[in-house]
Amino acid sequence: MKAIVYPETGGPEVLRLVERDLPVPGPGEVRVRIAVSGVNPTDVQARAGVAHPKGFPEITPHLDGAGVVDATGPGVDAGRVGERVWVFMAAAGRPTGTAAEYAVLPADRAVPLPDEVPFEVGAALGVPALTAHRALTVSEDGPRRLRPGALDGAVVLAAGGAGAVGHAVVQLARWAGATVLSTVSGPAKAALATAAGAHHVIDYRAGDPVAAVRAAAPDGVDLVAEVALGANLALDLAVLRPRGTIATYANAGGGPVQLDVPAHLVRNVRLQFLVLYTAGPEARAAAVADVAAAAAAGALPVGREHGLPLTRFPLERTADAHRAVEAGTVGKVLVDVRP
Repeated sequence: MKAIVYPETGGPEVLRLVERDLPVPGPGEVRVRIAVSGVNPTDVQARAGVAHPKGFPEITPHLDGAGVVDATGPGVDAGRVGERVWVFMAAAGRPTGTAAEYAVLPADRAVPLPDEVPFEVGAALGVPALTAHRALTVSEDGPRRLRPGALDGAVVLAAGGAGAVGHAVVQLARWAGATVLSTVSGPAKAALATAAGAHHVIDYRAGDPVAAVRAAAPDGVDLVAEVALGANLALDLAVLRPRGTIATYANAGGGPVQLDVPAHLVRNVRLQFLVLYTAGPEARAAAVADVAAAAAAGALPVGREHGLPLTRFPLERTADAHRAVEAGTVGKVLVDVRP
């Protein structure tokens, strides 16, 4: 099979297209014939050496993807062969990511994908959608599971609604019944957040963003899904209601986080840090089930018309896909493994 590998960390130039033997699934594993591989910032960071799994002579990158189960290992129902699936955390602590014609992974990381849901949707789920689910289910007063009606009456602010995680926050919150606001950095990204389903979109570079959020949510925001905590914490606190939650999954831009402790104390603010990999098996399993249900319901479409432009590369240009992520390409970067 054809695969992309890197034997050492570094820039995109360390990625090589090679021929490798077809992997054999072990106990509890499946082998997936990959159609589309999704590229996340985490994948780029791992290749660069920020979070490189240890102990493997070479690694095939990418956590997310979609394809068809073509073999099962001992202990896995052989009836899964032929099943369309979306894949998550394929390369988490393992050397076998989705930037290859075939990937072997634990069976529970390959989730059924309905026939009517395209592979590009499946490849865009994974890390972004599961992270978004976690962000939306950590409030003290909020639900632990998402379904239509679970967030009825809640007001959610998705910071950076044109990004992959922000886009998923908008879509999942809207599907679950929330009133959804999003902050963006300009008109083009505002159009994307609106296309994703945000009820109110605020350009934080124009006018008074706090006043704009307050106009849309006079009683305050219940939950902020935050991508740039250092840059946005003052705004978040200014629009958050008492007992509200700021769920932060990144600190884009690397700005320092300065906490106004008395202001947070008096309003009983919950500041929740989150990352998918250490969220725990129960939280991940709930996220997988709910994201699968949302995707099956057609609530998580992709493409520019749905607020998430797709930038696609063939397998042999995976290094260019990584460069696109590093350059801050808006939307989702995908690698087409098979035509």
